[in-house]
Amino acid sequence: MTSIVIPAHNEGRVIGRLLDSLLADTSEDEIDIVVVCNGCTDDTARVASERGTPVRVVEIPTPSKHEALRVGDEHARGFPRLYVDADVVIASADVRALTRALTGSPKILAAAPERKLALAACGWRVRAYYQVWQRLPAVREGLFGRGVIAVSQAGHARIAALPPLMADDLAASLAFAPDERMVVETAHVVVHPPRTWSDLIRRRIRAATSTAQLEHHQEKFEASMAERTARTSKADLRAVLRKEPRLFAGVVVFLAAAVVARSGARKAIRAQDFGTWLRDESSRQD
Repeated sequence: MTSIVIPAHNEGRVIGRLLDSLLADTSEDEIDIVVVCNGCTDDTARVASERGTPVRVVEIPTPSKHEALRVGDEHARGFPRLYVDADVVIASADVRALTRALTGSPKILAAAPERKLALAACGWRVRAYYQVWQRLPAVREGLFGRGVIAVSQAGHARIAALPPLMADDLAASLAFAPDERMVVETAHVVVHPPRTWSDLIRRRIRAATSTAQLEHHQEKFEASMAERTARTSKADLRAVLRKEPRLFAGVVVFLAAAVVARSGARKAIRAQDFGTWLRDESSRQD
């Protein structure tokens, strides 16, 4: 049985679309879904509970994604195991494709789907940013930024040993060597980016802060992981422009977002504040 753990903090507006997609064309004994409502003050638990079997809802008072993942692991029943953000959309067929990738080769410990960015409702600067972002090598090859990571039992042991980090998906991606992880081309997830520039900046400040926290902890990781990075280099951006010169304006927007985000993250990094979660609400609109 494949287990799916969904940490959810005030996701009542969007969790229904995810659960409906997961439950379509599936049997009760095929998947096990655990929704961990952490510190919710809305109707997330009710919306999830209404879906019935095989969805199980666990409520905890603390608004903490890390704690929600830990509790979800305690209640999950099987492997492979998927960790899925409540604001993305993935279908049962895509779950099966990820499961096949993990069970088909003992060398593959972690997998993620190809991402489809829902950019139609986003402002032009947001669209320009993501046109560049999704072409970066680390973004194409890493498991982060997809809202879904699937692991085998051995892969789970690897990520369970990681410390609690804000950049949990980035840390999970870097925990595996390139030949231990796979982006499965036959599996897809719809990711809803922030729609507004201000919400994009909030998300990028969070990313810059969490990356600094991860790099601070990397010296404690095994040597192979400590050497890995997902940072964007100038060479990466030059390569994007050489291949597609039409993206020049997008690269300018990308650089502007990076500068503003790093500036905004400095205060949190100096204060070692890695607990404030800057969440964008625009991506959670119907």
